[in-house]
Amino acid sequence: MEFLYFLLIGAISGWLAGQFWRGSGFGLIGDIIIGIVGGVFGGWLAGKLGIATDGGVIVQILVAAVGAWILLFIIGMIRGNK
Repeated sequence: MEFLYFLLIGAISGWLAGQFWRGSGFGLIGDIIIGIVGGVFGGWLAGKLGIATDGGVIVQILVAAVGAWILLFIIGMIRGNK
């Protein structure tokens, strides 16, 4: 059950990041992958900045979405996209 919860958080946060970055999602699998990687990155970054991420599901989704957005921004910079 925790794995499904993990995938759901990843899908929602990846979809949110896709909405803010490109204006559309990346498909279910793409959203999940971006959300999971972004969640790991966002959690790591929040820990380094001393931001507590134990506020519930909404906080986890927001941290993962922000991490995914930052990740997409960095990838865009490397690829030369604006």
